Amino acid sequence: MRDPLSKTIKDIKPSGIRKFFDVVSEMPDAISLGVGEPDFDTPWHIREEGIFSLEQGHTFYTSNSGLKQLKIEICNYMKRKFDLDYDYDNEVFITVGGSEAIDLAFRAMLDPGDEVLVPQPSYVSYVPCVELTHGVPVPIELKEENEFRLTKDELLEKITDKTKMLVLPFPNNPTGAIMEEKDLKDIAKVCVEKDIYVLSDEIYGELTYDREHVTIAQQPGMKERTIIVNGFSKAYAMTGWRLGYAIAPKEISEQMLKIHQFAIMCAPTTSQYAAIEALRHGDKDVEVMREAYNQRRRFLLSEFKKMGIECFEPFGAFYVFPNIKKYGLTSEEFATKLLEEQKVAVVPGTAFGDCGEGFLRISYAYSLDNLKLALDRVGKFIEKLDAEK
Repeated sequence: MRDPLSKTIKDIKPSGIRKFFDVVSEMPDAISLGVGEPDFDTPWHIREEGIFSLEQGHTFYTSNSGLKQLKIEICNYMKRKFDLDYDYDNEVFITVGGSEAIDLAFRAMLDPGDEVLVPQPSYVSYVPCVELTHGVPVPIELKEENEFRLTKDELLEKITDKTKMLVLPFPNNPTGAIMEEKDLKDIAKVCVEKDIYVLSDEIYGELTYDREHVTIAQQPGMKERTIIVNGFSKAYAMTGWRLGYAIAPKEISEQMLKIHQFAIMCAPTTSQYAAIEALRHGDKDVEVMREAYNQRRRFLLSEFKKMGIECFEPFGAFYVFPNIKKYGLTSEEFATKLLEEQKVAVVPGTAFGDCGEGFLRISYAYSLDNLKLALDRVGKFIEKLDAEK
């Protein structure tokens, strides 16, 4: 029989995150510190608004681009947070999670052979989504000594005449790294000079510690060349609601929306009503969750220090990215042994790019009680490794 599968899709590797959690699901008493999902319930007033929308019979399609009031609230959010003005009717539309928005941006903007610069370690979807368009992902290795920030020199080194887009994945999954305004100024100047578009994934923008999140769209010349991806999963603990959004210049947004029309139709109606409530009245909820994450972040950093494990201080998202190179194990070997011997699941750094070798991603989107139990097991594992040296 003729091969029914596309060569492109067969060549794409499955997500490196899920491998360990398929094992965990079959392992009694295992503790998972790997999934990037808030352990909080969606705040009640947000759930209640979703329920009320069902009671009111709002169970039909919305427009392809989403509810008008939700798009207006997103524009209001961008104005109060970043002093940026967007046209709700032409530059904003609602997607099924931020992941759909990433996929749409690449499909709308790339022709075969176009190069996309992807700083790594970073979220697992960027590279495969580029490859599915027959574009060419070009990794940029971020370095621990730079706090995993993207530098101007690293960017310039990878630009060619085929470079069309740069992914800006900050606050970063898996490292927790952020970019501050001084960092973005340098990157913006290069993008304007070299005529490069930016996909700025800001899904963790509300989850920063000690420093405020800034967007590259605020920099001169960048609003018209930036596609902002965001959503409700992380900040408002709404992962299962599957709701995100894209903000882009009209000419780009129109083409992204065209694909969305044919592939998706519209985002879930109930989720959109809930999201309106989240944007209007959810700031205090975010603040409470952010403070809890910050407490957990500080706990993990303190515990790693006691164990003698190097870990730079992350200022965003809800991950730490400890360095385990001194133990002489690959990331995969370390994670596998930890799971087998202590029943703690973490993600090898290589799941987020080859330059993640020697690191682990550990999520602190779990209760302090779970983290304490898990870190006690990790401590025993480290003691054994130290004794074997």
